[in-house]
Amino acid sequence: MPEKEINRGGPLGVEIGGLRLKNPILAASGTFGYGLELAPFCPPEALGAVITKGLSLEPWPGNPPPRVVEAAFGLINAIGLENVGLGTFLEKYLGPLKATGATVGANVLGRKPEDYVRLSGGLARSEVDFIELNVSCPNLRHPGGLSFGSDPGTLAFIVEGSVKAAGGKPVMVKLPPLVTDIVALAKIAEDKGAAAVSLINSLPALSIDLGTRRANLANGPGGLSGPPIKPLALRQVMLCSRALSIPVIGLGGIMDYRDALEFIVAGATAVQIGTGLLVDPTLPIRVIKDIALWLKKNNLKDLSEVRGSLKV
Repeated sequence: MPEKEINRGGPLGVEIGGLRLKNPILAASGTFGYGLELAPFCPPEALGAVITKGLSLEPWPGNPPPRVVEAAFGLINAIGLENVGLGTFLEKYLGPLKATGATVGANVLGRKPEDYVRLSGGLARSEVDFIELNVSCPNLRHPGGLSFGSDPGTLAFIVEGSVKAAGGKPVMVKLPPLVTDIVALAKIAEDKGAAAVSLINSLPALSIDLGTRRANLANGPGGLSGPPIKPLALRQVMLCSRALSIPVIGLGGIMDYRDALEFIVAGATAVQIGTGLLVDPTLPIRVIKDIALWLKKNNLKDLSEVRGSLKV
């Protein structure tokens, strides 16, 4: 994207926890690698922010293959949060990514609640701009992810400890979608100091090979993402945005600017693009440009005239 076409504020600018983003389009964790892999197609500095592939204290190997299978209009994955670990990320990947001018969020995860606190502390003095707590991954063979984010006590401990350890960096909490009361969990995150919540993560799902009568993924179950989960995601975003005073970040099945605007109309401050990046790595750039054109066409000064305007 030519430099003159990269929006650096104005009608597309948004704020999350005191952090000003040039536009509301973020690359979702796990789909943009460590920030530079897709740079030839989607310059990271052109986005509102890049959220890194999830980071653990030590490297994780992830689940055995096959780890990805196509579903009807979507994708099921059980990557298992394979990653290089915090130390290698800080030493090898963060500097070159920040050198592009990108705003960077680090997604973090752990096997124990205390791991999130240690990771947030390890990022406190880094160049990372904000932290996203992954307490919602459905693809783990050990405790963590979904089991942490759906338990109120564990969630409260993780958020409160991570916010204190983060050294003033905004902390975003990625919540699980299939829970009894998403608003109650979001309020816990808010009460414990979260700057924002992001939702939804992928949905627990299963794909079967009828010929072998086995699961198509070595892990068995996986997480469903893409267009099939958008209606559920929109509802969760609407509910939380109406109940919270902190920003809600929407994700789930965004494939064009219309999808992104639907989330904003539902109340989202910003959105993350994930599975769509795997289909078209230039998608976020196109969405940014098309939202700007849509605002101009409809004589709207900025996104505040659209956000939360859903009539129910």
